[in-house]
Amino acid sequence: MDAQSQVVGRLRSVFLTGVTLPEQFRQAQLNKLMALIKENEQRILDALHKDLAKPKFEAVLSEIDIAINELHFAISNLSSWMKPEYVGKNLATKLDECFVRREPLGVVLIIGAWNYPLQLILNPLIGAIAAGNCAVIKPSEVSPATESLLVELIPKYLSQDCYAVVQGGPEETQALLKNRFDHIFYTGSQKVARVIMQAASVHLTPVTLELGGKSPCMIFGGVNIRAAVHRLAWAKFFNAGQSCVAPDYVLCSPATRDAMLPELKVTLEEFYTKNPQASPDFCRIVSPRHWSRLMELLKRSNGKVIVGGESDEEDKYIAPTVVVDVDEDDALMQEEIFGPILPIVTVDSVEKGIEFLNAREKPLALYVFSDDSSLVNKVLESTSSGGFCSNDGIIHSGLPSFPFGGVGASGLGSYHGRWGFETFSHRKACMLRGWALERLNGLRYPPYQENKLSWLRWTTSPKNCSVM
Repeated sequence: MDAQSQVVGRLRSVFLTGVTLPEQFRQAQLNKLMALIKENEQRILDALHKDLAKPKFEAVLSEIDIAINELHFAISNLSSWMKPEYVGKNLATKLDECFVRREPLGVVLIIGAWNYPLQLILNPLIGAIAAGNCAVIKPSEVSPATESLLVELIPKYLSQDCYAVVQGGPEETQALLKNRFDHIFYTGSQKVARVIMQAASVHLTPVTLELGGKSPCMIFGGVNIRAAVHRLAWAKFFNAGQSCVAPDYVLCSPATRDAMLPELKVTLEEFYTKNPQASPDFCRIVSPRHWSRLMELLKRSNGKVIVGGESDEEDKYIAPTVVVDVDEDDALMQEEIFGPILPIVTVDSVEKGIEFLNAREKPLALYVFSDDSSLVNKVLESTSSGGFCSNDGIIHSGLPSFPFGGVGASGLGSYHGRWGFETFSHRKACMLRGWALERLNGLRYPPYQENKLSWLRWTTSPKNCSVM
């Protein structure tokens, strides 16, 4: 605790010097972060493979390139993001300079997750750097190879005066949370998020919580079954299902389910061969504890395994698995699966599907597969979710111009691109006024009179407000 307090105190002292404020400093740090990734790509790939057996294809796509794209976006747009935002004025403020200024919050804490252990640290860090903050960075101890690499590389590339990496498990994290931060950014489970919110409340610290939940995939109306199954299977079994935006379950009619099942079998063989355990393109579960949790869910399920079901504890392997005859009270429907198990739940109509969704917590993502645009729009307008994508899965999360975040139980706040910059910034309302028109200002001074009030109400009316 004392060592952590010293780190936080040191960063706060540095922040107060103003060293992180100039755009030149921020740009330099972002470019150094870019160099960190590009100069150590193979070491990053090795660490990700050691932690999760990530194939290079998936690691490049979802860890390396997503961070590089985020960096390019921030570097290209930072100058415009930092400019004052001038606002509309009424008659009473016509001669004043009125603008919103983005200023850094101070010393922020970023707690990463194990499923994408590189990008879930770097992407929020990009926002924090772009906004001009100092940061304490806490990688996940559940992915130890990537954690160790970040502990080594970040101090080599970024300013050690402004950014610090700390290691440890739950006890060390709880001790870290006793310090006062100006913002806490957490990616992970709802259970830990509650602990973080309680700790943050002591210091009235604002939080961003990137959580998850059971993101559904609705399939209704006419649809190209082969294309739909390919996109669904890729999104679900990417990273062995260990993605917060992975389709958690399918909601469809019995007829659609029957049409999908043969195609799912064929598709999974195409993707991972008849022996997925031997495929170099299929990840592993991150730890024995997570493997056991998934196998217990599958054991408790009353559904019928149609595809997969095989497992190997020593290898932390669970085959791509599809389960049917799953009802809403099934064990697989009680919590986020976060693994390569896909339950299929049937309902008679899209209206019943919408009722099913709205009776549950709001998910981080909602997917709708259909050729009928009116049906897609109906689901879009009748439901609430962190993000929404039709006829595909998870790819919306990689677009830096989109806000990424949940709603309700799936999260609080958002980031990526400009949204990350805004998350780590305070928007200060600034009015610069001189000494002119003091007679007009006299209308507000006592003794109060009805005619003064009438004039003031007229000068401050929204009807007389200019729009920028």
